[in-house]
Amino acid sequence: MSSSKPPLLPDATRDLARFAAQLRYEDIPADVVARMKTSLLDSLGCCLYGVTLPWTQAVQALVEAEQAAPFASLFGSGRKTSVAGAVLVNGTAGHAFELDDIHKESIVHPGSIAVPVALAYAERDGNWSGRDLITAMVAGYEIGTRVGNAATMNLFYRGFHPQGTSGAFVAAACAGRSLSLDGARMQHALGIVGSQAGGLMAAQEGAMVKRLHCGRAAQSGVYAAELARRDFTGITDVLEASYGGYLSAYSDAPNPARLTDGLGTVWETGKVGYKPHASVTSIHAALDALAHLMREHELRPADVAALQVGVSQMTYVHCAWEYKAQGVTAAQMNLYYGLAVTAHDGMAFVEQYRQDRLADPALLDFIGRIEARVDPEIEGMGPAFRHAAVVTVRTRDGRELTHRILNRRGSPENPISAQDVEYKFRNVVKSCLPAADIDRLVRLSDQVDRLDQLDELIAIVARPRA
Repeated sequence: MSSSKPPLLPDATRDLARFAAQLRYEDIPADVVARMKTSLLDSLGCCLYGVTLPWTQAVQALVEAEQAAPFASLFGSGRKTSVAGAVLVNGTAGHAFELDDIHKESIVHPGSIAVPVALAYAERDGNWSGRDLITAMVAGYEIGTRVGNAATMNLFYRGFHPQGTSGAFVAAACAGRSLSLDGARMQHALGIVGSQAGGLMAAQEGAMVKRLHCGRAAQSGVYAAELARRDFTGITDVLEASYGGYLSAYSDAPNPARLTDGLGTVWETGKVGYKPHASVTSIHAALDALAHLMREHELRPADVAALQVGVSQMTYVHCAWEYKAQGVTAAQMNLYYGLAVTAHDGMAFVEQYRQDRLADPALLDFIGRIEARVDPEIEGMGPAFRHAAVVTVRTRDGRELTHRILNRRGSPENPISAQDVEYKFRNVVKSCLPAADIDRLVRLSDQVDRLDQLDELIAIVARPRA
């Protein structure tokens, strides 16, 4: 070892690798299976809409120019490429519009990584059942979220994007399980991908590259698993190494116990939530609180003289920076823009983040009436309430109206239903899928645990769109 310090948690990488390698469908609780069926539908919607967007299309053009051997589909194109190329594009698509599922503690969106990876291998190998798909997804979800839990919010505060960093472990575990790696090779896969993890949070202020972090995490996981299958070695203690390990390098204050707490009995996969808004999760409570006040008191934007928003320190740092019309990414990550479109439209969904809305004078005028601050009471509640918000509207006729939401809609504490996710799916893909395909994907996702093969599902997501 290159450090005389003891490991952060002895054998943590080995234990997680063995768990992922040995995971069987029969080990997965029924409620976790149900959650994965919902996540499958939600993630497919994110990917299928995401492939229509210019940043994903740029990545796809790059991949197609390489003319790799055609094993796995580029969603919505009718064309194929290598597994690694397909997950780069489809993973970028899954994170392309801030709609993908979210695991609260780890700050990882596992579906936009695991679903493209698992489906690429299912298509390449051609003999997968729906249960195989769920098992591979759960391996990725469970390992990647536990890595993110252990890194804590400190990873984010240091400026790293959890999707590109901790998310890489989602991909490696999912790919490793897809390849049926044994425990030793899975351990090397995790040890390889830890050296490839990357992604910087400054990308949120307008850069397309934020979307690519997800695709690159997926691709890195595929490369890591494929190399491990060929007996290429990685850092066998990549998570717990006290010098140069993942946690010691990416986080100033890791919580290594969260790597294996309740492993096999407490399922982090079952804690995944879903997004009702097409924006960063951290502002959802504030958006819903404002929507409640506007609706309950029949307010129009012109009725609002001033708006005060209290949030956690993390949300303030993450989202309360000065809004400029820098692009769709910046708008989706910005508290002020989200509040402005919510005040005007009652929602912050796909249409609210069109390019032609970003510099709307009416929205910019409303943003000038918003003040955000760190709320000491919310901050004092700890990390579990980092998405909480208190919103106070002062009206032009002198009223002061306040609403507080501690747990955002779509979180494990305030969940939305599978029916809500289906409604979201239908609205997300209505512009890019025919009605018959929408209905069929809803049914196939709901029945996936009973499917003997995945050919029809893959064919629908693969076929070219106008």
